[in-house]
Amino acid sequence: MQDDKVVNQKITATIHKDQLLTVGHLDAFRDTLLNDIRELLQAERFGHREKLFLRSSEVRKMLNISPGTLQNLRINGSLDYKKIGGIIFYRYEDIERLLNGSKTK
Repeated sequence: MQDDKVVNQKITATIHKDQLLTVGHLDAFRDTLLNDIRELLQAERFGHREKLFLRSSEVRKMLNISPGTLQNLRINGSLDYKKIGGIIFYRYEDIERLLNGSKTK
């Protein structure tokens, strides 16, 4: 059995990525991909966000509000925003503060 591992390691070391793909390679990729997805889902479930800024469409989905309501939040100063190249961005922590009831600024 040990000799098979050594032979497989030598073969793998000399094979280029476009030469051969085995079921074992696919299994390893699947396992890695599933683990990465699980980590992302757990991070989001426990409140860890990777995005610092959200677009208007994401904020509307998150708050379940219309475009007009989001515009009113911007106009009355309840929600801070930045406009870059015609796209409006909102800080995730500002949205959290709005949801928690405290005004941003």
